[in-house]
Amino acid sequence: MLTLLAAPAEPATSAGDAQLVVAALLGIAAVVVLIAWGKVHPFLALILGAAVLGVVAAMAPETMIESFSAGVGSTVGGVGLLIALGAMIGGLLAESGGADGIVNRVVGRVSGTALPWAMAGVAALIGLPLFFEVGVVLLVPIVLLVSLRTDVPLMKIGIPALAGLSVLHGLVPPHPGPLVAISSLDADLGLTLGLGLIIAIPTVIVAGPVFGNFIARYVPATAPAALLPTRQPATTGGGRRGPGSPAAGRDRESDGRDAGRGPAGDDDLLTDDDLVNPGSGRPGAPVDDSGTETARRTPRFWPAVLTVLLPVVLMLLRAVGELTLADGTVARQALDIAGAPIVALLAGVIVAMFTLGYQAGFSRSQVSSVLGGSLPPIAGILLIVAAGGGFKQVLVDAGVGDLVADAAKDANLSPLLLGWLVAVGIRVATGSATVATITAAGIVAPLAATLDRPEVALLALAVGCGSLFFSHVNDAGFWLVKEYFGLTVGQTIKSWSVLETIISVVGFAGVLLLDLLL
Repeated sequence: MLTLLAAPAEPATSAGDAQLVVAALLGIAAVVVLIAWGKVHPFLALILGAAVLGVVAAMAPETMIESFSAGVGSTVGGVGLLIALGAMIGGLLAESGGADGIVNRVVGRVSGTALPWAMAGVAALIGLPLFFEVGVVLLVPIVLLVSLRTDVPLMKIGIPALAGLSVLHGLVPPHPGPLVAISSLDADLGLTLGLGLIIAIPTVIVAGPVFGNFIARYVPATAPAALLPTRQPATTGGGRRGPGSPAAGRDRESDGRDAGRGPAGDDDLLTDDDLVNPGSGRPGAPVDDSGTETARRTPRFWPAVLTVLLPVVLMLLRAVGELTLADGTVARQALDIAGAPIVALLAGVIVAMFTLGYQAGFSRSQVSSVLGGSLPPIAGILLIVAAGGGFKQVLVDAGVGDLVADAAKDANLSPLLLGWLVAVGIRVATGSATVATITAAGIVAPLAATLDRPEVALLALAVGCGSLFFSHVNDAGFWLVKEYFGLTVGQTIKSWSVLETIISVVGFAGVLLLDLLL
């Protein structure tokens, strides 16, 4: 029977400061080179990078293994469950057509000039439980069709949608990056969530509608004909065949759900025949538990919205209770339990089963299938996060974190700026926001012990902002956007790469502003 190994209590190495600096640089460099040049999967790259770090820092092999194992265990235990529950809510939202109903309800009721703002808002809303790649696959067909029908430039609508998804992915739990930063820094999740939402609103506005209106003049993108949704006959069993995709077959895009299952009566913009399902993995036509086929129903708008917001509201209420209610009171205890991340997300999953799954006409077995089907796509993310937790723990136990903390203190360098800069460097080098968040949070973790609760939350957000800086050719998201919007590499850099940089800089400016006000 396997037992979780504890991290060593005593210093894991007697290496001097110079040797620790070299060890840290070589460990990070190993991760960067393996991912960027060797094309090694980040999971393996982080394990090998931790080994390089430990060997150069003169850690005993058994100590290094114990440290890495402890980091993996604590990270999965603290973050893995939340990622899985969030993925379940996202899976039900996508499969039931609830996300499509939200999009159609909002987008179908605004004029052309307001479409970029509506698209940014709806992308941010459905981006709460959905991973970035899934959100892109879900929204892009709608963006393409709306642009085609309204004659609004593609970039003018597409950039706000990407901004809404990216900002939520980088700053707001239950996305992996923010959760890892919160766990590594021991930040308050509810407080980080609240401050993250405050920062996210102006960041989405600046990087979305404002930048989209500007860049649309210089990037005259046209919707790829192969990706334009077309009317196709239904196949046997209620399924549909989806349009071809330049990136079809990639694992991250095979998670896409159908986009555009609008509510009845909204055929002025999107209808069930306008957009088709990208295919595999869907439950098909709803059936009752006796196997009789039933009619597909689009979940109601407000129940779908409230389901998405429920975990966020519960966690925010807990944070408010911590600030306003005395310890030991019944109300405080109730909010502490209901707002605990795992309880809040579990409540969201249970409510989503009824408001999204059963409301769409799915049987109990189909709802179970959707929930189970939402887990395999996140396996890679969980492994990367776990290995990153192990890498972080080796950094900490070797003494690198304390070394950085002492150096920052002597240099009078702001922990927020240090966290942002470290994350920026690793993000640009590796192309992975998750790797950047994990590594940067591990390096600056000792600084969190000297900060108060709001500052620790802001440090987590600063790391998250840095992890989004300048996506380029070593980032899978770069190619995802390029192919879906039919852009050249140069156009993708002008639009998507600059968008990510704006999000990083504006978000960090918001962090600094809140630091002055709190």
